[in-house]
Amino acid sequence: MTTPSNRTVLITGTSSGIGLATAIEAAKAGWTTIATLRNPDRSETLRAAAADAGVTLDIRALDVTDPAAVEREIGHCIDTYGQLDALVNNAGAATVGTSEMLSMDDFRAAMEVNYFGVVALTRAALPHLRRSRGRVIAVSSVGGVVGQPFNEAYCASKFAVEGFLESLQPVAMSVGVGVHIIEPGAVSSDFVANAGVDIDALRADVGPYQSALSAYVDRTMRQYANSTAQTSREVAEVVLATMMDEDPAFRIQTSQAARSFVATKLADLDGSRVSAVTTAWLGL
Repeated sequence: MTTPSNRTVLITGTSSGIGLATAIEAAKAGWTTIATLRNPDRSETLRAAAADAGVTLDIRALDVTDPAAVEREIGHCIDTYGQLDALVNNAGAATVGTSEMLSMDDFRAAMEVNYFGVVALTRAALPHLRRSRGRVIAVSSVGGVVGQPFNEAYCASKFAVEGFLESLQPVAMSVGVGVHIIEPGAVSSDFVANAGVDIDALRADVGPYQSALSAYVDRTMRQYANSTAQTSREVAEVVLATMMDEDPAFRIQTSQAARSFVATKLADLDGSRVSAVTTAWLGL
């Protein structure tokens, strides 16, 4: 790969949280950084962060569920900068609720953003990444490995991302492209707030699952408290290292807690260990 000052990265979902922090860290490291976000009206925080850090970003509107927009922004990258060295698939949407509470549209929406968006960007970027011998990086979650209560739609979409990229990785490697998955645990960011979930309404409308949901929400709120969760910048530093290290791993957890949690699943042939952990979250 070329020196950072000659490298170009396109990052999705940069209006807040991990995406915003990654865009800033990449630009500080010398990357030409295309920072995309679905709604350009929500770019104020990103622009302020760039000004505070003294860096320049190419801020662009991109809805990852819009095929024409995906092709347009990859084209903009090549037309403007001549190459693409890394794609960071970070855009994502949270969906909280169990199957009886969610509609099929809820499930489809989660898959469109979290899975098909990754597929679309990756497909469009691969010809250019082959030329640069670049990298595809996806910000997944420990929820892409361990299924979690009241997250059926979200975890299914992240499982799909991991299956897609795990299958793609050796094929991409054969033409010089690296494929890597970042798996954070709890991160103190705007992602949970942006899920658009009214917890009180959810509790009131959950029917027979009320006790289980209350236990899950209480446990999750503790996990996402600032005192226990990672910061977005800490995760962004892992993403940047994955962009720049000579030979990063395929699957990278961002904390020891995340590594321990993922290890529980990967060593759990019959599912009993994971079941014991996740049912305990519901007070069972």
